[in-house]
Amino acid sequence: MSHMSTSELRGYQQICGSNGAMLVIACDQRGAMRSLLSSDPDQQKAISEQQLGRIKADITQYLASQASCVLVDPVCAVPDLVDDGIIARDTALLIGLDASGWDTTAEGYRNSRLVEGINARRVRELGGNGGKIMVYLRADRPEANDHNLAILRHCIEDFSKEDLLLVVEFLTYQLEGESDADYKSKVPSLIFEGTKLSLDCGAKVLKIPYPGSPAACAAITEISGDVPWAVLSAGVDHATFLGQVADAMSNGASGVIAGRALWKDCISLDRTVTREKLETLAVPRLREIQAVIGKYFTAATAEVKSEEQVNHV
Repeated sequence: MSHMSTSELRGYQQICGSNGAMLVIACDQRGAMRSLLSSDPDQQKAISEQQLGRIKADITQYLASQASCVLVDPVCAVPDLVDDGIIARDTALLIGLDASGWDTTAEGYRNSRLVEGINARRVRELGGNGGKIMVYLRADRPEANDHNLAILRHCIEDFSKEDLLLVVEFLTYQLEGESDADYKSKVPSLIFEGTKLSLDCGAKVLKIPYPGSPAACAAITEISGDVPWAVLSAGVDHATFLGQVADAMSNGASGVIAGRALWKDCISLDRTVTREKLETLAVPRLREIQAVIGKYFTAATAEVKSEEQVNHV
């Protein structure tokens, strides 16, 4: 099991709130954000990186300022968030390394891509407290993962040499010809085994999909050991995500990295609309997530401290 260095631990502390739990607002999406802004493919292509950057700036200013950290991409969002004074001084900054989309192999597997020119040193130069790498994994198909695990190992080694925090994320995906029912039945196992693959590569902090049940969350916590993990929202509706957060936090998760569940129906090419909805819809949702985190993370922390005191005596 990999452990954080002092510098990495400091970065981790900065992406956590005052209660010690992660609460990161994710808005590093590009393609997914375009699809939310328009259902027309031609209109999606016409949405510029500058337009996306302005939306990410509003999410940072109006929503992430109420959390502990924001996760953004290096294509649309930085260095402007820092240079233009948009990100609050006490809001930590994670910068994503993964490029939008993926390459498809002849066998139908997804090969992840990196943003050109972005590495640990560049993340530090852009003002990041750490980076985030996302890869696609199908743990039941070892041959599907060679390219992506090589990327993962490379990024982990690079950030370790730079002594900079790296959050490791993986997503599962449905194969061509695989039925919805078959895929859905495999997801809990794919997430569990994907977690093991990520840990084997040296991941020190994990961002993973909801594994399916409270028991599955507990199993993730057990195999992760001292490695903290956060549950991601994957674009589910807010009410569903609240239940998933409760399951995760009450079974050992260390926090939440949430994006679309908070802001997917708030963003618009009209900045007035975006800002109004972020304030009236997204921030109240964030408060509800914070309440769930506070309820379970505080209780879990108190229980651990009690056990430590008993063991010490």
